Order: sequence, then C-alpha cells, then structure tokens
Amino acid sequence: MGPRWKGKGSEAKALENPMSKTISDLQSSLIKSNSSGILSGFSVLLASNPDEIDLLNQSCFGKPITTIDKDKQWFQLTLEEAFYLSFSLNCIKIVTGDNIIKTNNELWDYMISKRESFPYFFKAYSHLRAKNWVVRSGCQYGVDFVAYRHHPSLVHSEYGVLVFSEGNRNGIGDGNGNGNGNGNGNDRLRVWSDFQCTLRLSGSVAKTLLILYVKNKNGENGVVEDSLCCLENYSVEERTITRWNPERCREDQGNVENGNSKCKN
Repeated sequence: MGPRWKGKGSEAKALENPMSKTISDLQSSLIKSNSSGILSGFSVLLASNPDEIDLLNQSCFGKPITTIDKDKQWFQLTLEEAFYLSFSLNCIKIVTGDNIIKTNNELWDYMISKRESFPYFFKAYSHLRAKNWVVRSGCQYGVDFVAYRHHPSLVHSEYGVLVFSEGNRNGIGDGNGNGNGNGNGNDRLRVWSDFQCTLRLSGSVAKTLLILYVKNKNGENGVVEDSLCCLENYSVEERTITRWNPERCREDQGNVENGNSKCKN
C-alpha cells in the first residue's frame, strides 16, 4: 500500500485556477438559462445553448449526443455528474419526462433505486471534483473513474480510481473469493488475483491506482444511507497503490551479482 494521495498538493494546485474558473462560468451560465435536465434511465439529458456547450466541454461534464433536434445540443450526464450539478453546484433542475421537477430528496431516492452504491460513488466523485480534478468514467480501464490533471485533450489521465465503502475497508478478501464487504460497496479486489490484474493493468496504461474509502464518521449506527443527510457523515480516505520495482533498490548490476546490493533512499 502506497502513501496517501496528495490531492491538495502540487497536482491539484496545477489546475486549481483554470478549472475552478471554468466551472464557475458554467455554473453561472446554467443558472442564468434556468437549465433543466431530463431523467432518462441511468443518465440525465441536458439541452445546452452554444455558450454552455463550450463550457460543458471545457469542464468535462457529460458527453454530447446526436439527436433529431437541430436547434439544441444535448449532453448525456452520468448520475454522479447530474447530481453534482443539481445538488452540489445548484445550477440545474432535474425533471421527469412529464416536466415535474424532482426535489433533492426525490432525486436522491431515484439515484439509489438505479444503483444501490450511488451514495459512495457520488461522495467519491464530488470529493475529486472539489479538488478540481477532471473525473471521467474508468470502465475501459477496469476502474470506476479516471482522474485527469488537466483537460483530457491535453493530458492522459493520471489516476485510475476504485471506490470502496467502509464495509470492505479492511481487506481485499480471504483468498477464497470471500470479501469482507457488507454487500453495499465495491466487490472488486476480493481476491489477490483481482488485485494483481488491476494493478498490472493500471501500470500498463501509465496510471497510478487510487483507492478511495468512503467511511461513515458515525460508524455503522450512523445515518442510514437512503437519506441525503448521510453525505454529511461521510469522509473519504485516499490511498495510492503501486507495484514494488526491485530495480529501484539496486545500486548497479555488478553489486547485485555480488550480493552486495543496497537500497537507496
């Protein structure tokens, strides 16, 4: 297990000002246009004007989709993105197909009905966004999210992110496929083979594996997860995991062959 991820360090500071400004501009534009997103299964559809299209692309919210409506550009938001814009930034309303506005609590219930683990994933997503990291889906890399230092058009993602709840905080598994989770968290890395595959894949695509543990500060007897209030009781613990490279602990090949290698600090 590697050192704590320094989300407040130089990585975050490198993009703090430009990304904060872009998101602030997007927030203002969406509020001014009284934007509404439409619930559509596991996503939310958001119609955007030309100014918002540019800001959504710059801040990396949603993905543009092609429709028969030539007067508007539609963006498809994930559940985390939609709730972040609606609840955290308070800049869009989310409505049903019959144009009924969902309250935050109603929207929270809807999100959980679509995915039971939504509270943990949203907490992790908003945690990274609050540090001004660009967060996108990591499904193509076998992780939950990927985090970019800058816009994806400029750099590759730096971290592959896996989200865990406190239920599976204490271990990867017992080696026999039996995880330590409570059924509400991420079931990945249940056995060492899962762990090795994920770590090797992350390394092969030049990403550091970042584990986010979402914990209830009140313990197991805290606020129930089906309440929006639970977000206030969640904290996030960050850990990076890297493979040990024996070559980094060799002064030179000659010393290794002679059995006199020393690990440099």
